[in-house]
Amino acid sequence: MLASGLKPISMLDVPADTRRGGEIRTLLSPRTVGSTSGFMGVATVAPGDYIASHLHPYSEEFVFLVRGRLRADLGDESVQLTAGQGLLVPKHTPHRLVNTGDEEAFLVFHLGPLAPRPEIGHVDLEEHGDYDPKADRS
Repeated sequence: MLASGLKPISMLDVPADTRRGGEIRTLLSPRTVGSTSGFMGVATVAPGDYIASHLHPYSEEFVFLVRGRLRADLGDESVQLTAGQGLLVPKHTPHRLVNTGDEEAFLVFHLGPLAPRPEIGHVDLEEHGDYDPKADRS
């Protein structure tokens, strides 16, 4: 434990959210550490799976792919990501992350600034399962 009373948060300390596809774990947030400017987490996406299309009206999202391959569908455009690459998703930009590789993809994400209220910071544009991840979006 640090002198300030803060402690590191492990991926195992927070439950996985699987509603939108993959396993999304928000590690550092107002709820877990009292952050005031943004939040950070990790996601694991199996081959052929995806994180459903959504947008953030108040926040930019920074994505860093640690392992695997992803296709980021950004509105009508797509960008391929490989391990070691980062991507900025501007606020109001619809985005879906599709694992196009044959191994699990692992990514780190950060969003900031925070929305005025958590329930308005994330807008789902599709339900997981409504999209065919094999659709050609080269």
